[in-house]
Amino acid sequence: MGPPVALLTLVACDPVVNIAGANFPAWLLCAIVGAILAAICRPVFAVTRIEPYLGPLLLIYPCLAVVLACLVYVIFFNRI
Repeated sequence: MGPPVALLTLVACDPVVNIAGANFPAWLLCAIVGAILAAICRPVFAVTRIEPYLGPLLLIYPCLAVVLACLVYVIFFNRI
């Protein structure tokens, strides 16, 4: 089985989450959870006075959301 055929067999392997009868891809759920977790981290960083030392905030918080979304995906949907 060559690489193109192997890729075609993996096309439908994206985990799907059923929420209230609607099917959502797992990456969409993880992106939403990552954004919410990054929004929760902002007040924590502000209260602990870490935020001024983080760097450009327009870069830091989206990157934090992506890292948290990937972490949620690995924890809940990783099939080894």
